[in-house]
Amino acid sequence: MTNNISLNVEDLTVHYGTPTGDILAVNGVSFNVEKGEALGLVGESGCGKSTAAYGILRLVQHPGKILGGKIVVDGIETNNLNEEEFRKLRATKLALIPQGAMNSLNPTMRVFGQIKDQIQTHEGKQNPSELKDRIEDLLKKVGLPARISRMFPHELSGGMKQRVCIAIGIALHPSLVIADESTSALDVIVQRIVAQTLSHVQKEMGVSMIMIGHDMGLMAQMVDRVAVMYAGNLVEISKTKELFKNPAHPYSKILIESIPSIKEKKPLKLVEGITHDPRKPPPGCIFQLRCPMVESKCKEVQPELKQNNKDSHVACHLAN
Repeated sequence: MTNNISLNVEDLTVHYGTPTGDILAVNGVSFNVEKGEALGLVGESGCGKSTAAYGILRLVQHPGKILGGKIVVDGIETNNLNEEEFRKLRATKLALIPQGAMNSLNPTMRVFGQIKDQIQTHEGKQNPSELKDRIEDLLKKVGLPARISRMFPHELSGGMKQRVCIAIGIALHPSLVIADESTSALDVIVQRIVAQTLSHVQKEMGVSMIMIGHDMGLMAQMVDRVAVMYAGNLVEISKTKELFKNPAHPYSKILIESIPSIKEKKPLKLVEGITHDPRKPPPGCIFQLRCPMVESKCKEVQPELKQNNKDSHVACHLAN
């Protein structure tokens, strides 16, 4: 692995146990994120995007279980770390900006105390004056005034709470930030503000970022590459311009065609049919039951994620 790679994920596998068999939530996913790069992770609800992120962070909750995978962060192979060592890695090397800001912030603590806890948990007791300046500078980075530090979460709007979560996430200057659908619960105007804040922070601090979401239009504006997931599998990874200009996987094409257009009136494309039983994936291509282009080979041989051109990799027998 080169020095230019911030995160390398190899064969990450996460299952959720049920009385009738394991759900294959993340099924041998492999990808990397370069230093300073923003990678978008997209796909419909339940495809395994957030589970993959929590697998990287070792935050999968019961009945979930991480069954395999090699995670390397800034050259550190995390498989070799015990729980205490990995806990120290979180927030300093890997940071999470969670989806539900209200559920993530402590309603009984002011914003100042919550950011202070993040810093002092990892760095020990701080000089009060320097700590105050540092927290106010963090809030400024995410577009919030210093007075926000004295407020409780319930006194803030949804967009403000989300930006406080961003401030907590970047407090220790991590190498990689994972933003888990940070704009999904917000109205359109606030979505744009939070998205711009994420983009500004990523570029200003030079951190790598994984941006998880459903909004293909937002991804087109914010990320350098896009990784498309379907039913726990990566089906395409491509540079953003290449993906939107020439999507190689049928699922990617449908996702892009589902974006509403203000220039022309046309029916939105839908992914027809229903997915397979996640406990028993079919032999062959994972997308075969819903693919409009399925052939006999697709039902027999599972396609590997292979290089399609210099800017993309795709898992599809029909790709050029």
